[in-house]
Amino acid sequence: MIKTKITSLVVIGLILGAGLWLYGNIDDDVMTTKTDSQTTKAVKQAKSLSQQYQYKEAKSVLSGHKGTTVDHLKKSINKQQSKLVTWDDPTKISHLFYHSLIVDPGKAFSSKQAQGYKDYMATIDEFMPMLNQLYDNGYVLINFKDIISIDKQGKVTFKPVKLPEGKKPLIISQDDVNYYEYMKNSGFADKLVVNKQGDVKNQYTNNGQKKIGDYDMVPIIDTFIKKHPDFSYGGSKGVIAETGYNGVLGYRSSKSQYGDTKKTHREAKKATKVANAMKKEGWQFASHSWGHINMTTASVDDIKKDTALWQKEVQPIVGKTPVLIFPFGADIGSFTNYTNDNAKYTYLKSSGFSIFDNVDASQTSWGQLTNDYYRNARINVDGIRLHETMTGENTVLNDFFNTKDFYHRDK
Repeated sequence: MIKTKITSLVVIGLILGAGLWLYGNIDDDVMTTKTDSQTTKAVKQAKSLSQQYQYKEAKSVLSGHKGTTVDHLKKSINKQQSKLVTWDDPTKISHLFYHSLIVDPGKAFSSKQAQGYKDYMATIDEFMPMLNQLYDNGYVLINFKDIISIDKQGKVTFKPVKLPEGKKPLIISQDDVNYYEYMKNSGFADKLVVNKQGDVKNQYTNNGQKKIGDYDMVPIIDTFIKKHPDFSYGGSKGVIAETGYNGVLGYRSSKSQYGDTKKTHREAKKATKVANAMKKEGWQFASHSWGHINMTTASVDDIKKDTALWQKEVQPIVGKTPVLIFPFGADIGSFTNYTNDNAKYTYLKSSGFSIFDNVDASQTSWGQLTNDYYRNARINVDGIRLHETMTGENTVLNDFFNTKDFYHRDK
């Protein structure tokens, strides 16, 4: 009996031991699979980061992971880092800007505002080849967050951008992304919306039929960068300049204009949802003043009243921003440095603005940096500038794309 019990115990022990061994090996297999899965995910994320020139972050993601694929990727990233060119001159940051893109030129150029649209707008059919040529010519989209740091005391510091040889940083901005009332039924998009997939798109109404798609700059660039991630530095897209008198992003949210009603509150809520989605996707917002005022000729009191309205009606939707894009390009001073004797500047600086954008199409880039602000000049890409490029009157756009490839309005 004792011998039988001992034998049984040995058998049980062997079975338990085998079970534990088997369990342990299954556990190891599970752990190995999990580790492989994590490494695969890390490699994918690191590749995505390095495609958009975020090499330090890419290597950080790979930290702790091993394997041939990881080693090859680290080696590739190190090689790319060793050949980077540093852009550390604040005067060399080029900046192109657009207004709302025309979806249907037939409607736009036969409307009451036809001449204004011809002068100050570009069409989608013109914008798409521009975008492709900018990409082919090595431009990479950045925004002000990538190059300007502002501390709590308002001190401004320029942050260099490092890119591979042949790549060049570029800021693109769009003015008046408000889809004003006067643009209705004129061949433009109606508003920006968030679709069921969480992507920002446009609503466009054509002959009473509403469509959702890429009908203006924001969704067009979003879609383009999904196909060409190396066109974006760290996910940056561009800068969107907002007024407020007709509401924001196509939503009639202005309480001072339309009344403090349930409808304006709903519109503001919808606009905020879109703005949040845009910021998440790499877009930066700027003030374009509330009433699109000329800050060169406006008084300090007028600027104060306008800024107060922008902060009350637009800022809650798009968030605080240090960027002020002057309507009409109308600056508050000459090209010499702003000083504290300039009452408009001191007020705007005290209101939180430290980045100022005017218009200058005489050169491919212009910038002015002090401890208190950064001023950057933009080049207008519109009917006037494109026509001047074709005639040779102004050649500044030739560094960016070949206008003759797509501009056919003069024929």
